Formats: sequence, C-alpha cells, structure tokens
Amino acid sequence: MAQRVHLQPLAEVFGHLIDDQSAKGARYRSKRLCPFNNKVPNCTKDKAKNPLGVCSIFHNSAPVITCPVRFREDWLIMDDAASFFFKDTTSWSSLTEVRLNDVDGKSAGNVDVVLVAYNEEGKIYDFGALEVQAVYISGNVRDPFEYYMKNPKARANMDWSDQPNYPRPDYLSSSRKRLAPQLWFKGGILHSWDKKIAVALNKSFFQTLPKMKQVNKSKAQVAWLIYDLDLVCNNGHDKLMLKKVDQIYTEFESALLSITTPAVGNIGNFMRTLQEKFDEQLETPPTTKIIEKPF
Repeated sequence: MAQRVHLQPLAEVFGHLIDDQSAKGARYRSKRLCPFNNKVPNCTKDKAKNPLGVCSIFHNSAPVITCPVRFREDWLIMDDAASFFFKDTTSWSSLTEVRLNDVDGKSAGNVDVVLVAYNEEGKIYDFGALEVQAVYISGNVRDPFEYYMKNPKARANMDWSDQPNYPRPDYLSSSRKRLAPQLWFKGGILHSWDKKIAVALNKSFFQTLPKMKQVNKSKAQVAWLIYDLDLVCNNGHDKLMLKKVDQIYTEFESALLSITTPAVGNIGNFMRTLQEKFDEQLETPPTTKIIEKPF
C-alpha cells in the first residue's frame, strides 16, 4: 500500500477506514457492525455493549491487524488452512472456539478454528487446528477511538501524535504472552495426536519472530499463513483487503524451540550491572537512629 503519514493510530474502525464517509461506512459505525464474520453481526471486541471497534492500527504508515476476527474476511484463512490439512478432493467444514482439554479434563484453552474432514455419511475422520494471532497493543487505543466516534466525519484527519500513551503494536508481548503459550499448551496436545496446525498472523508480526527452519510441505507439521492488508479502491472508496503474502512450513518442535528460546545477551554486560548495583550498596551509608537514654 502507498506510504502515507498518519498523525493518528486508527486504520479501520468497524471494518472501514476512518476516512470512509460512504453510507455503508457510516452505517457500520452507527450500528457497531462487524463485516468480518464475527459470531454475531455486531462487534463484540472488549465489551459487548460498548465494543472497541478497532480492527487495525497504523504503525510506520502500514496497517497492523489488532483484532483476530479481522482475519476472517471472506474466510480466506479457511481455504488456506484446508489446503495444508487435506487433499483437494476432501469434503471439509469448520467449527469455531472448540474447547481442548488435557489428560485431567482441565481446559488447555479454546482452538480458534477446527477444520474437520468428513465422509459421505457425515462422519468426521480427520481434523486440523487453525490458530489466529492478532497483535497486542501497548498504549491506549480506546481514547482515540472514542474521540473519533463522537464525530467521525470531522475527526477523520485528527492529529493524535502529541497525546500520551500513543498506541503501538507490542510484538514482543504478542509472541511471549500469546503465541508461545498457545503453541506450548494447545499445540503440544495437538502435536501429540499427530495433527497439523496452521497459524494465521500479520506479516509485520511474523517478521519480528526468530528465524525458523523451513521444511517441505509434505514434512511440515505447522503452516505459518502470513497475511497483510492491501489498499484497494472499491466503488470509489479506499478499502483495506486481506491478502496472503506468504506461507512458511516448519516442524512443530523446532518452531516452538525457536520462539521460546531467548536471544542470549552478553554475560559481561550483566556482570557489570551486578558490580554497579553492588558498588551502590557499599557506597550507601547504613541508616542509623540515635536511641535517647537507652538505660
């Protein structure tokens, strides 16, 4: 997409660019609707009654997906995952938010989407798991959202650059607090069952992950489905559309090891930090109090 300077963080609100003043865009904003196949027609992000309808934000002039439902546009992720899980002639369907239990019956979390293969009698004989990884935000995105929503037409070009807690994508937290635990717990169970996993995520997010050893599709246990948002003109109005830009194949254990292994820093730097803190303690005189008339 063309590089533009954005003085505010909001890219899409309720499925439309914030400068989209079309009748459809206005309707989606006023009715708090979601165009990306949410479980209900309305947006339910954060709060059902007062949803945080931000689908994506701008960072370095490029849109970054911050809502997992945003990846459901036209169900492209389903077709891409199915092409990894099954043969082309397979009859398949999908189930969303399927609870996954461990050996003790305790929940390991919900699988975002389970694609199931079934025969002519409707009996399921295989499945694969699709996890959708949006990006966490650091800073405050609700304040600019609510400010914009009070007057979308007049505030489409608002300047939010000097506001505190300007929202930005938090890739590190997204991988450490979300992606890695998902692969560790849910992925570990699925891998033990010898079931394939697909992970859908934004291109900018994937680029922050450690480099993973790639394998051929026939040997892969995990498919990384990498998407971006392209700016297109639709009926005279600019619109962001989901597009798959790459597909990376890996083994499960090597990918998990790459993501969960920290980049090791220099021990000499840590030793210097220890020495500095130790020296501070030596240089700080002890706190003493005079006890009057101890006897």
